Amino acid sequence: QGPISGVNKEIPVLQCHGDCDPLVPLMFGSLTVERLKSMINPANVTFKTYSGMMHSSSIEEMMDVKQFIDKHLPPID
Repeated sequence: QGPISGVNKEIPVLQCHGDCDPLVPLMFGSLTVERLKSMINPANVTFKTYSGMMHSSSIEEMMDVKQFIDKHLPPID
């Protein structure tokens, strides 16, 4: 529960949320991303919403996750 410092302040974060999620309302996702931006470099925080998506995932979301991983993690040989 200590403060975030050093290299951890620069960690890239992707947060995804469906705009029709009945379990975790979009408002809570928005509040979470704003809190994250106050804790780490806000330029490294990406918040994506998906129209019509409930508390689940979608092909579009999985493609965004893949792009995020490809961008931020080194390739495996």
